[in-house]
Amino acid sequence: MQLTGHRKDLGGGFLVSRLLPSVACRAVGPFVFVDLFGPTVIPPAMNIDVRPHPHIGLATVSYLFEGALMHRDSLGSVQRIDPGAINWMSAGRGIVHSERTPEDLRDTSRPLHGLQLWVALPQALEESGPAFQHTSAEHLPRTTLPGAQARVLVGEAFGERSPVGTASPTLLVDLQLASASVCELPALAEEVGLLPIDADLEIDGQRVPRGALVILGAGEGARLRGGRGERVIALGGQRLDGPRHLWWNFVSSSKERIRQAAEDWRMQRFDRVPGETEFIPGPEYDPER
Repeated sequence: MQLTGHRKDLGGGFLVSRLLPSVACRAVGPFVFVDLFGPTVIPPAMNIDVRPHPHIGLATVSYLFEGALMHRDSLGSVQRIDPGAINWMSAGRGIVHSERTPEDLRDTSRPLHGLQLWVALPQALEESGPAFQHTSAEHLPRTTLPGAQARVLVGEAFGERSPVGTASPTLLVDLQLASASVCELPALAEEVGLLPIDADLEIDGQRVPRGALVILGAGEGARLRGGRGERVIALGGQRLDGPRHLWWNFVSSSKERIRQAAEDWRMQRFDRVPGETEFIPGPEYDPER
């Protein structure tokens, strides 16, 4: 299966390609949401700040190839996100966060290229306490494979284990293929998707365009043929323990829980992000959306 995504304007003309969820595929392992943004250059006059907004029932994963973002949340976390690092924020029963342009970059033209992903928490942990962890690039393991270099961002692969803590078996790997090479990937997880980042790529003999997500069959590996050092992200993990409902910024196994979260946000019952004063009203709750 191949998902090409659809364009989504996050505001101010900042476009992303939304690959998950889709009609054809609701999740890959625990991943229920995948946005790919860039590569682009943001001019000084363009404001792409993501203002404070709430989440429940999921963990957000931010990963940059280029650029920088400043994360703040209602736990009091303040963290600059640079290329190669993993920002993992577990919402549990509720958290609020913002992602803004760092002050030192606001008056310059700046590149931006990366991924924003959501991981659904196991049903038993949907109401767990919110938590935040940041792992810098130098603390994520690297390894050399025949035909590729790999960075294990989340989970375990190729005999390496990421220090990022997860709530369920989860996989996120950044692969850089060698020029004019073939890389034979084993079955990395129960469910796996492959996402070429910077160029078209041959996967199992088929040309896959940059930015398309290929969903592998259960328990399958893949043969990657690179021409000029292409980059590809592998993502997936253990199949979800039941269906999930997604509405606005909320994920839950219960529609009633999402309705309650929408009401809590409307009544401003969520904790605030220290130093943030803006409030974004949520859309009118519609359980059929």
